[in-house]
Amino acid sequence: MSNIKACISGIGSYLPPDILSNSDLEKMVDTNDHWITTRTGIKTRHILKGEGLGTSHMGTKAVQQLLEKTNTDPNEIELIICATVTADMVFPDNANTIADKVGLKKAYGFDVNAACSGFLYSINIASKFIESGTHKKVIVVGTDKMSSIIDYTDRATCVIFGDGAGAVLLEANTEGYGIQDSILKGDGSGREFLHMKAGGSVKPATVETVANKEHFVYQDGKPVFKRAVSGMSSTIKDILKRNELTKDDISWVVPHQANKRIIDSVAHMLDFPMEKVMVNIEKYGNTTAATLPLCLYDYENQLKKGDKIILTAFGGGFTWGSVLINWAYD
Repeated sequence: MSNIKACISGIGSYLPPDILSNSDLEKMVDTNDHWITTRTGIKTRHILKGEGLGTSHMGTKAVQQLLEKTNTDPNEIELIICATVTADMVFPDNANTIADKVGLKKAYGFDVNAACSGFLYSINIASKFIESGTHKKVIVVGTDKMSSIIDYTDRATCVIFGDGAGAVLLEANTEGYGIQDSILKGDGSGREFLHMKAGGSVKPATVETVANKEHFVYQDGKPVFKRAVSGMSSTIKDILKRNELTKDDISWVVPHQANKRIIDSVAHMLDFPMEKVMVNIEKYGNTTAATLPLCLYDYENQLKKGDKIILTAFGGGFTWGSVLINWAYD
């Protein structure tokens, strides 16, 4: 059995400059800062503005920063995987668009649509290419322009989401660092509670679907909340048990930034101290596939070589899971 692991060797990020604050939202919809903060933990979120700027714009910026930061030759990248639910177009895919914009001349790519679990699924997929020995350097980028599918007259959803991108470089490692284990789950019956009604092949866009606001995110919050807490906490418990670890062995839990109350509930169910849980939802809101790499980016200077960290997420579909990583650098 190969001893090759896929380790994260660098992180890049991009957040668009325009900020939508809770006070801004008070002028747009029936809400207020106290209501938003107590229910979500969010104060501000970044919004991508500008004609012709889509998800690939943010992904490109994050990948460019990542390559510069890690001093990586673009020609060394063999594969790029993009996690997103808001690609520039239905096709072609965002991954190859980003590769073209960045100048990854020797890389091919594809997108992964697993909603808020997209980045988690994608690094697991990328790790298999590296563990097999067929690839040495792979980029995974999580990027979503959620503002493009949000109804800003719906206070249940418009306060939650923001735009952003995060990217990681995965490389082969034979010293025991990198992705150690993963537990990924899915339950298609959950589509009832979190989806976009129109725009797909079942219900293509028409004048009526646009007029009925069916091209925006629909969410039934209560069942999503319950399943998110149980899904993330149970897979963390399972991955600890399978690897004969306790919570004391874990340096950081990196949860999907969907809602501060969900994060708090997961930490409580695991009896895990909040000072070891990465949280940045206050600044960015829920950026869907970008939340996990943005967390890693913000906390990068606190990570130490050999730290055991668990990434966990839950998304529409439903999709969820956890990944155990032995961190590879200081």
